[in-house]
Amino acid sequence: MYALLERIDSPDDIKKLNAAELKQLASEIRRYIIETLSSHPGHLASSLGTVELSVALHYVFNTPDDKLVWDVGHQAYAHKIITGRRQQFPSIRTYGGLSGFPRMDESKYDAFGTGHSSTSISAALGMAMASKLQGNESRQHIAVIGDGSMTGGEAFEALNNAGVSKSNIIVILNDNGISIDKAVGGLNRNLTRITASRRYNELKERVWKSLGGHEDDGRRQRRTGLFQYLTFMAKTAMLGEANLFEALGFRYFGPIDGHDIDDLVTTLEKMRDLKGPRLLHIVTKKGKGLKEAERNPVAYHAPGLFDASTGQRHSACSDAHPPRYQDVFGHTIIELAQQNDRIVAITPAMLTGSSLNMMKAQMPNRTFDVGIAEQHAVTFSAGLAAQGMLPFCNIYSSFMQRAFDQVIHDVALQHLPVVMCLDRAGLVGDDGATHHGVFDIAYMRMIPGLTICAPMDDHELRDMMYTAQQPDMGPFVIRYPRGEAVNVDWHNDMHPLPIGRGRQLREGSDVAIVSIGHPGNDALRAAELMVSKGVSVAVYDMRFVKPMDTDLLSDIARLGYKRIITIEDGVREGGFGGAVMEYLSQIGCPTPVRVLAIPDCFVAHGSVAQLKHDCGIDVDAIVEACQ
Repeated sequence: MYALLERIDSPDDIKKLNAAELKQLASEIRRYIIETLSSHPGHLASSLGTVELSVALHYVFNTPDDKLVWDVGHQAYAHKIITGRRQQFPSIRTYGGLSGFPRMDESKYDAFGTGHSSTSISAALGMAMASKLQGNESRQHIAVIGDGSMTGGEAFEALNNAGVSKSNIIVILNDNGISIDKAVGGLNRNLTRITASRRYNELKERVWKSLGGHEDDGRRQRRTGLFQYLTFMAKTAMLGEANLFEALGFRYFGPIDGHDIDDLVTTLEKMRDLKGPRLLHIVTKKGKGLKEAERNPVAYHAPGLFDASTGQRHSACSDAHPPRYQDVFGHTIIELAQQNDRIVAITPAMLTGSSLNMMKAQMPNRTFDVGIAEQHAVTFSAGLAAQGMLPFCNIYSSFMQRAFDQVIHDVALQHLPVVMCLDRAGLVGDDGATHHGVFDIAYMRMIPGLTICAPMDDHELRDMMYTAQQPDMGPFVIRYPRGEAVNVDWHNDMHPLPIGRGRQLREGSDVAIVSIGHPGNDALRAAELMVSKGVSVAVYDMRFVKPMDTDLLSDIARLGYKRIITIEDGVREGGFGGAVMEYLSQIGCPTPVRVLAIPDCFVAHGSVAQLKHDCGIDVDAIVEACQ
């Protein structure tokens, strides 16, 4: 079934193939990815677009001695298959299986871990400098950057540095016009201008033909040096200027078809023999090889289960699903924006994931996708707030880590009314350590002037969003998990919540459970299970991490419980439980406190249920702590 692929156990095996076999191998890898991911869900469309590139890179370069960095790492499935992980590939993103991203501790071919975006050029440049300092001038350092990653600020910082470094670095820009949603911004327009110029491409084709470009000698050899020089001159003349990358000091090659493996191999071989910073611009199709994914790369970025032959997503993975926190957020912000014309929405390339695509459809002038640029998203929001707008800045919890200084310097220090909505807070499951949103309570609660809250259910999310847009609220943080809707009928009337006030959900006399956010639902279930064990458990939902309801904590301390248990879906160090213990210690409460939280480690990938069990924050762990 996979005649060539089954013989490929390392890149050395690829180097034995001829041109026709390379094409066949690429075809088999693409089919293998489609057939495997149809029943073992993962990031589909991005890796389908980089199959030929993966084969060409390992054919031309001497990996792992030559260093290859993938950015974003979900483009690297073909790379994993080629580098000795073919038989493990069905375990992708499952508990104990392969990571969905490159990981240095998973393979010697994964030169750098890349779960977030826009880091590859910085990492590759650092590696190139290290090789130079160590006297190795021949090693190549290749950064593959695409799927919107070039819109991130760190990528531009690295380009600016690399262009004058004279380092042995190659940047491959995988230009597919899309990240998870459609790519946005001036850079995307510039790339489109380069690739879409009819006069330039017609002249490029004539130059190619005149240089014997249609002569087939096995890899359709181009006389690349002269060809690139002439097309560069044509591009400069027709477009009026050198492109951004040339202005920054890179030798620019392309754009070329990223699915033409002959052209890729020829161009990469020529570039390999040059020195200094080089950039190859390839144009690819996200979802290449599966018609449904090509038509709808957003839905097929990570489509879940689907039919490998037709591409049809299974009904369980369709867009018709029970309400999630994300759905509730998307509908509620539209409702609030219709009532309050100061409300605007901002997201860094996560329109669909955050459900802001719904507001974009209805209020395009008040919904801003700023690209993969979290720092910019926060400060842009601060600028909007400084001029009287009320921005809801929706960023995944683990991505907000990248904008920590902006939260302090641009929002909190100036006490600007920015509502920071931390989507995917807590354990997110199969994306693993780079995406778990477990640090936000700890890194946010240390910042003066913030109000930080977490809803236990859909109704509370609506109330918290309503509260955040009330007058004089200042900087406001709302964290909520991925999915996990609680109420089928969530269209409740919204009411303002008293800031810094919790509530008692259940009375009890033996043990008190103090929760924050969605884990309060597990606390209630555990308390019910304890009835049969003869233990009376009270449950308190604090609602706010900051300011914390110290009056309620004082009442809990006075009631004489045998023990107090805190439960959260964040890290133990510096988290919610620590805040509770700090206050109880200050008032001299003698009741022992047990903190159930994420332990001091990076949590791997797996189902949320399995990871909650491993971290000791599931219902069973709460029951055990109550006994």
